[in-house]
This record gives sequence, C-alpha cells and structure tokens, in this order.
Amino acid sequence: MRFILCFLAALSAVPASAERLTLDRIHADPALAGPGMRNLRVSPDGERITFLRGRADNQFQLDLWEFNMKDQTARRLVDSKVLVPNESISPEEQARRERARTASLNGILTYSWSPDGKQLLVPIGGDLYLIDAARPDAPRKVASGNVADPKISPKGRYVSFVRNQNLVVIDLTTGAEKQLTTDGKGTVHNGEAEFVAQEEMGQRTGYYWAPDDSAIAYKRFDEAQVPVVRRFEIFADRTDVVEQRYPAAGDPNVIAELMIVSPATGVQRKVDIGADKDIYLVRADWSADSKQLLYQRQTRDQKRLELISVDAATLAQRTVLTETSTTWVSIHDDLRFLKNKQGFLWTSERSGRNHLYHYSMDGKLLRTLSSGEWGIDAIAAVDEKNGRVFVSSNRDNVVDKQIYSLALDGSNAAKPVRITKTDGWHDATFARNGEVFVDTFSDPSTPPQISIRRPDGSMVGWLEQNELNDTHPYGKYKADHLATEYGTLKANDGQALYYSLIKPSNFNPARRYPVYLSTYGGPHAQHVARKWGNLFDQYMAQQGFVVFRLDNRGSSRRERAFTDVIYKELGKHEVEDQLTGIDWLGKQSFVDARRIGVFGWSYGGFMSLRLLSAASDKIAMGVSVAPVTDWALYDTHYTEQFVGATPKSDAEAYKKSGVFAHLDGLKSPLLLVHGMADDNVLFTNTTRLIDGLVNRNIKFDLMTYPGAKHGISSRAGQRHVYGTIEAFFKKNLQP
Repeated sequence: MRFILCFLAALSAVPASAERLTLDRIHADPALAGPGMRNLRVSPDGERITFLRGRADNQFQLDLWEFNMKDQTARRLVDSKVLVPNESISPEEQARRERARTASLNGILTYSWSPDGKQLLVPIGGDLYLIDAARPDAPRKVASGNVADPKISPKGRYVSFVRNQNLVVIDLTTGAEKQLTTDGKGTVHNGEAEFVAQEEMGQRTGYYWAPDDSAIAYKRFDEAQVPVVRRFEIFADRTDVVEQRYPAAGDPNVIAELMIVSPATGVQRKVDIGADKDIYLVRADWSADSKQLLYQRQTRDQKRLELISVDAATLAQRTVLTETSTTWVSIHDDLRFLKNKQGFLWTSERSGRNHLYHYSMDGKLLRTLSSGEWGIDAIAAVDEKNGRVFVSSNRDNVVDKQIYSLALDGSNAAKPVRITKTDGWHDATFARNGEVFVDTFSDPSTPPQISIRRPDGSMVGWLEQNELNDTHPYGKYKADHLATEYGTLKANDGQALYYSLIKPSNFNPARRYPVYLSTYGGPHAQHVARKWGNLFDQYMAQQGFVVFRLDNRGSSRRERAFTDVIYKELGKHEVEDQLTGIDWLGKQSFVDARRIGVFGWSYGGFMSLRLLSAASDKIAMGVSVAPVTDWALYDTHYTEQFVGATPKSDAEAYKKSGVFAHLDGLKSPLLLVHGMADDNVLFTNTTRLIDGLVNRNIKFDLMTYPGAKHGISSRAGQRHVYGTIEAFFKKNLQP
C-alpha cells in the first residue's frame, strides 16, 4: 500500500516541446526535472560517487555512472544496453519490482561495492556481473539464471544471491559456486522476504551476512498454509489465470524460520524463534563483532515487538528490549551497532514521538540521544570517531526534511545541530568514514540539485547543479511555473493539518475557480511536502484549477497522537479532515465551492470513494484509482495493523472501515480506474464495487487497463490514465 506517492513523485522526475506544459511533454524524454540520479553511493575508499541515471532518450533505462572525486569529472561506467542488449525479466523479478516500486524501470536497478572499493556487483536481466572500477569495459559474468538479491560479503570473499528459492554463494578466491540450501521449491523459500514483508514491512532481503564473513542468517518460510487466490490477469491479447498466495486480513500467514549457515562448510543451524508460529519475523542483523545475531519478532496483532539476541556460538537467547503499544508498534531500520562493545542505537516512538536511544548490548538504556516536541525520520549515518550520529527530521518544519547532527553522549539531545541549511527537502547519502555526504535537495521551484558536502554542511562541489536555466529541459516552462503555498488548518481535536495550494495561471482574485483536490490520506505517506512538485499538479493549475492537498490525521512523519487517531476505523477521521480542508476552500473568495473535485490512487482511491459517499453535497465529482473497497480483501499486516482486528474478531470494524456501508451517499459523478492485473489491491475490490454501484443504481464511469498492475506503470498507461483524469475533471468542473 506504500505506493502511489512513488509514482506521483516519479512524475516530478519525468518527462517537452510546446511552449505550454502538456501531458505529452510530461511523459516524454528527456526528464523535465533534469538529469536525475538514483542509488547514490560513496565508494568505500571515498574516491568515487556512483549512481544510476536514465538515458537522454529513455529516462527509464538506467545506466551506472561514477563521479571521480579527484578530477571532479563524471562518466558512464556501465552502459546497460551494451551489457545486456535485450533484457528479459522473469515473472518473479517483475513481482519484486512491483513490490519495490521500480516496475517502470529497466537496465541496472541496483548495484553494490566491494569492501575495498575496487569492484562493483551489478545484476541485470537475471545475470550477475563483477565490474572492475578501473576497467569497467571488461565486465565478468559470475552467475546467471534469474539471480535475485545479490550481495558482496562484508569482507569481500564471497558473492551471494538467491536463485530458484535457494541461497547460493560464490567463493571469489576459487570461483566455486555453492548452493547453501536445497529444499527451496514449491511453497518453501530460502533467503527471501515473503509477500507482505516486501509490500508492508519494507523488507527487501531475506538474508544477512555476519560482518566477518563467517555466517549468514537467513529466513526460511513455507507459504503452504497461505490461501491461494485465483485471479485473472487480463491482457490485450490473452487472459492468464494466476494462482497467487495472498494472505488477506484474518488469513494464515507464512510459517517463518530463522536459520544460520556457514558459507565455508554449508553447516546449517536453526534458531528457535518461539512456540508461537503466528508471528512476523521482521528483521535480523549481526553485532559488530559477529558474535551475536539479533532478530526482531513482532506479534500478529503488532502491539508487541521484541529485539532478541542469539549467541552465534551456542544459540542461547535473551530478549534485549521490548516495544509495546495499545495500537501498533512501528517497524524501522534504525538498529545500528557500535564498535568496541559500545552497544547499539535504536529508535522508538514510546514517548509519542520517534526518538533515538543508546543501549548496551544487554539491553540497558545508557542514554537518550534525542528528545523534545519533534521526532526523527531515520538514522542517516553514525560517525563513532567524532562521537556523532546524523539523522533526518522535520524538526523545523513539518513539510521539510533536513539533516541534523546529534552527539553520541546525549549532550545536545534537545537541540540537534542542523547540517542542511536551505529550507526544503534534503536526502543525504554519507560516506562510510563520515567525511563527506551527498545532498539531494529540492523545493517547489528548484528541481533536484545534488551536491557534495562536508559533515558541517559546507560545500565541497556540485555533483549535479541542475540549474533551471534556458537550456534545462524545464527551462521553456519556467516562466509559467506556479508557486506552491503552504499553511495549516485545525482538525476537530485541535491538531495541525498541513496543506499546500497552487493558484491557477493568470490568477484573478475576483474570479471563482474549480478545485482539483489530490488526496492520499493513508499511513506511511506524506502528501504535502516542500519539494520539487508533481508536474501533473502544475499542469492542472495551468489548466485553470486551484490545486489543493492536505495531510489528514493518520499521515506519516508526525507524532503518534496524530497517526493513531485512525486506529479501528479507517476513513472516518481522514474524511473529517479532508472535509475541513474542503470547507475552508469553500470560504475562499477565489474558489467556486460548487466545483470541487477529488482524486486519489490506492489508499487515495479509497479516500475518494469515502469522501463522495460522505459529502456529495460538497464534492462535485471524484476519481478513484485502484481503490481498496473492502479491507477484508487487503493483506494481513497492513490491514490488521490499522483496523486492529480480523474480519472474524471484529466484523463491525471492517464494515465501518470499508466503502459499502457508506455507499448510499455517493451521488456525484465518479470515474473508477483499475489495472486488470493488479496483484496488490486485487481487481476484486473494483468488481465488487461495480456490483454494489449497479445494485444501488448509481451511475459511474469506468476505465480498466489490460495487463496493468497497481501502478499502471507503463509510459503509455501513465500518459493515458492522467489524460483520462484530466478529461473527467474538465467534463464535470469546466463544462
């Protein structure tokens, strides 16, 4: 479900020709945001910065580039089309890309450095290559056959990957390949993350190297008890019947085990993760000295999460710490082990805001590293040498993302040092030694600019200045670019709701304009942010609409009092808050309150339906793309986390949280859109809605996309779906 913002944000970095901004130009090459960079990394020796970049003639075909720190020059290291001219992707890889929100991309999607900084590991087209950084024109294929999740071991002796549901290693000193597991087939998987772990827990891997290369911990799961959903994937020229093991709310999940294997000997050992098998194995990692394996176990109701330490030699266990909540415990990636037996860092929302703590290895709280009426997003880097940790946060403004420095001794817990200075949105990638970081910055009028900076925030140089001048792809549209305004409203419980607003081209305060309201509204997402904007928003404003967004309660990057409101009744408070925004809009002298329309995708599609059902008297029309209509149809981890029950344990909560109990109120025109091969929000959600609308004699428009998954991610599909949305808004609000 953590979906649609990825695609909407992609339009920011997407792709011109006429003097006025057009949908054709938005979806053409080169990208209007300028030459973007993905997967930025500083090489272990600090001599290079590597990144993935789309081609000028196809922004979705990614090649591997490097920036040389010594001579300050950039060059393409690996041309994906030369490496693999005709890329073929397996169905399993296609599914993984859907989970990772990279389904629209081709070429090199990921890579990793060897620990000595001399080689890069590059997967493409199911094959695996080692690239000598000094001689990139002589790639060496080291594995083939639908290779997934490749890694170079921490000490550099091995390459590891998953193939055909089994874990495999290659000893780089001998070139010998060894399959460490053999039972992976059918419903049994080794070294992988299951569907809900990929989709809802941000789990992109299922195996974890010990820092000294001595062992690999891996997840083994059996999905035999997960119900099989038989669904039809309808393409233009065929219909495939797919049997997908999809654990809908209340259904059995996979049975997970935690194993340890020696890459040298192949000896396997099983970690006892408890008698209760109906749990989530959330994460696993190794202590800095490789003597302890620590795994995270979450109860099925997600109200309890334990961090458990396993002695690597004896397999003896002890619970290091426990997080509990009356609603849900959030999952994070902020476990960081310190060297020299100094313990570990851990973030927790137990105070009501996400803060950082330092623990000893036996679970004793040593000190609080951040505190106050703010919270951190995530750890960006740890610099033990200089006694500091870098974090990202919206401490100074909820709509911004900045990088801050906290002292490891806790001395500035309440007053972190802000490293990035410019207001807006900063993403940071630090070098391993902490001496430099790469800062990707944007704001609503500045496409992403990428600079190299010192830990105090001072400039080293540009990696990609991306100046918005006359030669920039967006240059000819700059004069018509409309400003984004930000503000706050109050929810009915007094909490602040942040909104953004773009006024139409040639704005005349004496006129009344229609409104294009874009909503997401669900957990794990922030829809209102001070960064380079979604170009469809710009386009709609230039077409004469007031463009409005509001982050209702339940949205991310806020305190728990803000997010927890939605617990046990999805849609209720989110709709209340969006209506607060709609009521405010209706009072503005420049808004025509009779011409307000809403659009949403995924959770936003659910929100569009609930808004129309609750307030068709205030909302003139709506577009709902790929909506969840009945939460009993959506997956276990996400749904049970927020509804707080299963369909059997609390049928009323599911009834109130869904769409059908409210549908009689839907009176305004509706456009319903769905991909006909969606494996995330299953197409059944829409077929049931169609039936419900027909039985109520509610008229609606329908657009379905053959072969399209949840993101309708093909370039033609994206161009068409946004054109369809525009046409429906104009038909109903600009007749």
